[in-house]
Amino acid sequence: MRAIEWVGGKVRLIDQTKLPLKSVFLELGDYREMVAAIKEMRIRGAPALGVAAAYAAVLGAQKVEAVSQEEFLAQLEPILREITSSRPTAVNISWAVNRMRRTAEGCPNVREMGEALLAEAKRIQRQDEEANRALGLLGARLIQDKASVLTHCNTGALATGGYGTALGVIRAASEGGKINRVYMTETRPFLQGSRLTAWELVEEGIPATLITDSMAGHFLKKGGIDCVIVGADRVVANGDVANKIGTYTIAVLAKENRVPFYVAAPISTVDLSISLGEQIPIEERSKTEVTHFMGVQVAPEGIEVENPAFDVTPHRYVSAIITEKGVVREPYDMGLRSLMDKSNDG
Repeated sequence: MRAIEWVGGKVRLIDQTKLPLKSVFLELGDYREMVAAIKEMRIRGAPALGVAAAYAAVLGAQKVEAVSQEEFLAQLEPILREITSSRPTAVNISWAVNRMRRTAEGCPNVREMGEALLAEAKRIQRQDEEANRALGLLGARLIQDKASVLTHCNTGALATGGYGTALGVIRAASEGGKINRVYMTETRPFLQGSRLTAWELVEEGIPATLITDSMAGHFLKKGGIDCVIVGADRVVANGDVANKIGTYTIAVLAKENRVPFYVAAPISTVDLSISLGEQIPIEERSKTEVTHFMGVQVAPEGIEVENPAFDVTPHRYVSAIITEKGVVREPYDMGLRSLMDKSNDG
């Protein structure tokens, strides 16, 4: 399953707002359409957003008419800034855009620019899938035999370049015969758990049970959950983690009930330029995601609404962070920097 791919000069992606009832594919040939798809969550999940941003840069470059590299870069830059601003919390977007910018800067021949950018975008997607598979295998070692696992939001093939992060760990553990059952929250208000994670697990044939977000504490307390594993939209230098709203609540409940809480994320999601989780920009989404349910209004007119898309889990609640380069535990500042250095060395 691929949430996004390059086909015939366009970006082909599955419209995740239509799942699980319909499988609708979009073919987008303009970077503005890609930016809109990102904002409207037709594609979502931090690693997948990085891939989408890279392909959006390719589409944007197709609109550039220039005879010199300097002129090309000058016209490309506002396009890259627009892509970067599409969703502020997921660091993978700016990470991918920076890679595309460096690729353009390193290609002096304007006629070869398009091919160079497309090759880099495809490389980003391929490397993300490889990273997912690697961290999946590393994370599976942390899962005990016959484990029941709780996860939040969607972190599978739909949310990545392929395979998955937290769901990739679950998938790898399942392939090793270690998974008894996966519990997933519905993930209000956008229902990524009930619409997307449930769909992926049913498709994979992995035993799964859907619960509401507010049931997590009940199941953690009664002893039926062996560990929690989630993804991330940004991991900062001290190990604080930004992820889908509700993650912090589950982390606190897991700590209270002595259940390990693992975060699975590729190196591309680690942002050492930010020291503390409180410095992470948190996206505020439309109030209609809260006041309406599947298009039907369920709240009274005039009610005030706040709808932050993410929360930040302090590192003291995180048992381990799983990346493709290794598993890190406290002290996270030292461990994450070591992994980043290893990544930069190749």
